[in-house]
Amino acid sequence: MTLLTSTAAIVIALAVPAFAQSEIATGADATGISGIDDRITDIEDDVTDRFERDIDPDRFGPADRRQGLFGTMSLSYTGRTGNTENQDLAIAGRVNFNQGQIAQSVGLSLEFGEDDFGNKDQEDVKAIYDAQYYFNDQFYAFALGRISQNGLVDGVRNSDAQSDEDYGAEFSDFRRDAFLGFGPGYRVINTPDTTWRVQAGVGVRYTETGEAYAGATLIDGVLVASDASSNTETGYIASSRLYHRFNENVFLTNDTDYLGSKDSDDVISNEFGVNFQISEQLATRVSYTTEYQENRTIRTDNTVGVAVVYGF
Repeated sequence: MTLLTSTAAIVIALAVPAFAQSEIATGADATGISGIDDRITDIEDDVTDRFERDIDPDRFGPADRRQGLFGTMSLSYTGRTGNTENQDLAIAGRVNFNQGQIAQSVGLSLEFGEDDFGNKDQEDVKAIYDAQYYFNDQFYAFALGRISQNGLVDGVRNSDAQSDEDYGAEFSDFRRDAFLGFGPGYRVINTPDTTWRVQAGVGVRYTETGEAYAGATLIDGVLVASDASSNTETGYIASSRLYHRFNENVFLTNDTDYLGSKDSDDVISNEFGVNFQISEQLATRVSYTTEYQENRTIRTDNTVGVAVVYGF
């Protein structure tokens, strides 16, 4: 409880005073005020998300998880007529089932869109699966799954407005990309001030490019029959999650992830963050993220992030 309280304190203490929504006056839509207000909300949400990512629920094990079956579903549709005539549809949902030592989550998103000519300009289907089984307070097993499909990557020119560059890129882009991995995890340290858990496993990745789906490759703008096929390979995953609290107001996190396989580039990411609750009204988060990908011209990308929340 002490650990949970200290890590959540920054977000909980500042969420209400800092991000309380104010009423927008009548006429705000026509004057453009609503659009700017929505953008302000987006920025606020992005900052709070950065703080909340450090509050890793798996750090505390299954004891504090909500039990039973629960979830959310959402739908958004926009249809436009007049100077532009297009439409967009988005459906998303997440279902969780927690019972005792096992926790499972399934997520799904569907996004479709049409441009002014009635041609599809988006057709994305994505799904994720996450599960943990706790043998005891320290040892657990996990499973991770992901599948995504881009229906526009099909080797067919989607519209006359599609550029040759975009059309040619379809043959190297993924139409389908899926991954399933599983393995053991272990809590090396689990004290009120410091927690460190590691997990590693094996997985299978399936990819299908536009070239493989169409059965043809694009050469000088002409489709030529191809024997390209989809690719299935074994991958390896490893992760580390470290948390240390110096006092009630300062804690740090260090998250490391590795994904490797025989035929695809190895990918390593590390995010180091320090959170300060300077006062009841002010909190700051400073992070440094490093992303490494094998065989790139510049293999490493580094990002410094600063997030500040002030409520009054």
